[in-house]
Amino acid sequence: MVRKTSDAAVHSGSWQWSRTAGTRRNLLDAAAAVFSEQGFTDAGISDIVARSGSSVGSLYHHFGGKTELFLALWDDYRNEHERLVAAAVAKARRSGESDPLALFNVGSRSYFDYTWEHRALERVFIEGDTPPGFEVLRRERGREWVRQNSVLLGTSEDTLGRLTVAVITDIITVAGQEVALSSTKREADDVVNAAAILVARLAG
Repeated sequence: MVRKTSDAAVHSGSWQWSRTAGTRRNLLDAAAAVFSEQGFTDAGISDIVARSGSSVGSLYHHFGGKTELFLALWDDYRNEHERLVAAAVAKARRSGESDPLALFNVGSRSYFDYTWEHRALERVFIEGDTPPGFEVLRRERGREWVRQNSVLLGTSEDTLGRLTVAVITDIITVAGQEVALSSTKREADDVVNAAAILVARLAG
């Protein structure tokens, strides 16, 4: 006999999932604020918990500890970057754009916009006060980004093509860091425009 799930049970399950997701989001947002203010080393679990309105138990349940929370925050940040870039490129394609370099520039602009908006958090990831193993994960993610850019730009798979995409990706990475360190939006825009010129020279 198949037991039907009651509406109340479904509602209860949805509410529980929503509450769990909300707690996790609150902890990530609190961690972003505390890490931005204090750095990774000086940030305390108690500070993050207090900022989030959650409990120490919730933090350890969802993330396991401060290091895992930092890595989860970085992963969340990178995933949102990728989501926004993909959405911007897809929108440009729907509008009829098909030139690989133009599409790459659209994606890059989206990347830079999000970096500027969250520049305090970007600085946390680039200024060196990070947990052990973080640089390895960042390099792995960087290699995946190179592969994605190679597909988007449609470059050749020979040595020159691979190196060209790697250099272009490095330009965007460094430019993103410079955007985060910029004092004004105008200064950040100058960085973005300079990066676009360099990419065009290499991809041309």
